[in-house]
Amino acid sequence: MDESSIRSKMQLTLDVVASDIGAIRTGRATPALVENIVCPAYGGTQRLRVMELATISVPDPAQIVINPWDKSIIGDIRKGIVEANIGLNPSIDGEIIRIVIPPMTTEDREKYVKLLSGKLENGKVAVRQVRGDEMHDIKNKFEAKEITEDDKFAFEKKLQEITDEFVAKIEEMGEKKKTELLQI
Repeated sequence: MDESSIRSKMQLTLDVVASDIGAIRTGRATPALVENIVCPAYGGTQRLRVMELATISVPDPAQIVINPWDKSIIGDIRKGIVEANIGLNPSIDGEIIRIVIPPMTTEDREKYVKLLSGKLENGKVAVRQVRGDEMHDIKNKFEAKEITEDDKFAFEKKLQEITDEFVAKIEEMGEKKKTELLQI
């Protein structure tokens, strides 16, 4: 059993979950809300993320400012954000795009908590999938007489400890995000 390999696979899953839940709106402006939105730029010949096309800043908790490096694609960026259908209404203000974050209703907060729960559960399933694959490898090695029964049980116990550690990290990230979501 290669513990560092298992940890790196589970860490990748953790990073994906962190990215996913970072994009969930909390009523507070954050670059994560728009940075991964894909926009058809340069007449639709390229599809790039907003973070690859512009500088994203948050001058106050209720506003996001996007400053494109190439001013000719400002309309493409605005269109991409509108088409992402995430409830944001970008407006072009000279050479920048302003997005005012509207206050969230209780209904919105409940909807986002439900979305958060789904994303967290998907992350836990992915971590458990890594565990399942590794358990399968351990079982195959045991059946092929490459490891002893004691080794098999020791590896399975260690694998479960690592899995529990990463599931706990996902739950901790979820609790922090849920607190942000429910904060008025």
